[in-house]
Amino acid sequence: MQIREITNYIESIAPLAYQESYDNAGLLVGHGSTEINNILICLDVTEEVVDEAINEGFKLIIAHHPLIFSGIKKINGKNEVERCLIKAIKHDIAIYAAHTNLDSVHGGVNSKICERLSLLNCKTLAPAKGQLKKLVTFIPESHATSVQQAVFETGAGHIGNYDSCGYRLNGEGSFRGNEQTNPFVGEQGKLHYEKEVRFETIFPAHIQNGVISALLVAHPYEEVAYDIYPLDNEFATVGAGMIGELNQPVPENEFLQFVKKQFDCQVVRHSPLLGKSIHKVAVCGGSGSFLIRQAMAANADIFITGDLKYHQFFEAEGKLVLADIGHFESEQFTKEVFYELLTKKFPKFAIRLSAVKTNPINYLI
Repeated sequence: MQIREITNYIESIAPLAYQESYDNAGLLVGHGSTEINNILICLDVTEEVVDEAINEGFKLIIAHHPLIFSGIKKINGKNEVERCLIKAIKHDIAIYAAHTNLDSVHGGVNSKICERLSLLNCKTLAPAKGQLKKLVTFIPESHATSVQQAVFETGAGHIGNYDSCGYRLNGEGSFRGNEQTNPFVGEQGKLHYEKEVRFETIFPAHIQNGVISALLVAHPYEEVAYDIYPLDNEFATVGAGMIGELNQPVPENEFLQFVKKQFDCQVVRHSPLLGKSIHKVAVCGGSGSFLIRQAMAANADIFITGDLKYHQFFEAEGKLVLADIGHFESEQFTKEVFYELLTKKFPKFAIRLSAVKTNPINYLI
């Protein structure tokens, strides 16, 4: 199997267009056309992980955190990133990362956290904006259904748990072709009126080229009239963090002990307890301090994340509990996300989780 078959599938679920501007997700080392027969999955790419891949014959490493974040001017082995790159290239090992793009989608990092906490009715905490567009086009009645279907097959028309969402309005269009035209209906030089359907649907901005291409191929006219509108709508299934509910309220201390156990935490740092039960829970894998206000606005009883700074604990303001379980601890089950997605799609392919624990933080107890 070629590497691109694997990466294309991951990106169909977590498109690279959804990664943050500072991120560097994607194929970092290697070529998409390379044939592989196994995959090693990890959270971080370290020398020990690369050595594991070398010793056990893995040719593709899939990680959550990108090995390369910033520009590299020299590769001479002076730091771990450079040494990892040298070893990977020398042994023909490809490295791929799905980072904030996997954080941003349902079924990704935050969904796994919600699953570990047995949360119900989960939804995106801070839905993305500027990621949706609307297509409006005009189709002769005879071809309305076939053109519509071609557009839907590109991934357009998804709203929440519904697909093939569109709107049709019957009307009449007019046009006149010059001597260089070969009109599908009507005649050169004559004004023509045609019964048409106005069809509109929404789509994620990153698939625009595919949507337009499918429209032009399926549409019978020489010149296809269409409009693309940017939308300010929230993209309900894409964005930062998630929020859900426990089946029944739980005392704060009891819930924090449950969280500590579920994520095998050595310690849980938290803001002052409020003497209330926990029912509504907001989460964000990794560094989620930027979502404190959104968690409060959503009336969460607790916000679970990692990497909170001293002064950020004051932001709780007695309105919710802030709990820092650690960056690694919050994202450690991302390996399972990759594993479950890939084994379901490629059930006969050799896929294994790395045995290396890459958490760089240790605790003196």
